Amino acid sequence: MLSNDGIVLLAKEAGLTSFVALNNIKKSLNTGKVGHTGTLDSFAQGLLVVCTGRLTKLAGQITEFDKSYSAVIKFGQETDTLEFTGQTVKNAPLPSLEALKKALTGFTGDLLQAPPAYSAIHVDGQRASDLARKGIEVEIPKRKITVFSAQLMEAECLPGTENVLYARINFSVSKGTYIRCLARDIGAACGSAAHLTGLLRTKVGNFNLKDAAGFSYLKEFTISSVKKNVEEYFSKNEAEIKKGPYIPSEKDLLIQEEIRQKIQGFSEETSLLCGFENIYLKNESCLSDFRNGKKLLFSMFTGYISCDREKTLAVFYEKSFSGLIEALPSKKLKYKFVVN
Repeated sequence: MLSNDGIVLLAKEAGLTSFVALNNIKKSLNTGKVGHTGTLDSFAQGLLVVCTGRLTKLAGQITEFDKSYSAVIKFGQETDTLEFTGQTVKNAPLPSLEALKKALTGFTGDLLQAPPAYSAIHVDGQRASDLARKGIEVEIPKRKITVFSAQLMEAECLPGTENVLYARINFSVSKGTYIRCLARDIGAACGSAAHLTGLLRTKVGNFNLKDAAGFSYLKEFTISSVKKNVEEYFSKNEAEIKKGPYIPSEKDLLIQEEIRQKIQGFSEETSLLCGFENIYLKNESCLSDFRNGKKLLFSMFTGYISCDREKTLAVFYEKSFSGLIEALPSKKLKYKFVVN
């Protein structure tokens, strides 16, 4: 019988909300217990890392991982939402290709970023986006981010000029980075204005989009394909965007089968990225005692376990994840949760 305790890599298509995309996971594994590690806007596409069953307790740690994206940015206008569905709030001349390349050199390393008004960040107990829709202006403190790389991959210029209309840029960034804010700030840095028109998430920590269920159904991500997605978005009416009850298509059924085949466990590598210390059960007898919740003894594990501070330990038997425990300064071990 297939366990529904695992990690699922899912390739979300543009035009679906992350919530709707999760339906294929729920159906394929017959569980409502799913925890995403960072949503994507409906117009965005790419990698969703989803924890299922008892591993939903690990979603918060994976959310903190660094991420990689490919983004298509349109120059000349800034919108209130910083992406193409918003209202234009600023017009500016197009930047030259040289000015864009020069501006990009200032967008690597540690930066202070002003989060968008339309975001899930809470201000005085309310979402910033809810306040923005009511016309209430709020000041959200800047936050420190790190951009590990920003690489120009493709540019489309106004015919007969070197003035950039669109650019596709690959970013590798730390947690909490808003790519639409990078679009805004890059536009300003090259003497223009800009907003996001397309986004593809390609990596989350050690998880890659190419390994995700549904990857083969994603269209090639280029400036041209993103422009077509924008046209299709605006051609849909409200009834099409806000779909009714979930009815799986033939493609959904194929993706569901792929999910069942590709669901994975919590690996030693992922554990280390979460900041846990890996420890190992000695034998099958110790594994049985651990799964049955018997008193935790240091003798159940190989090697030395220090208790110099309170810390979380990931328990493995051979390479299979068995659960989390805590090591306490009182030289005691305490269960957090167990995976059978």
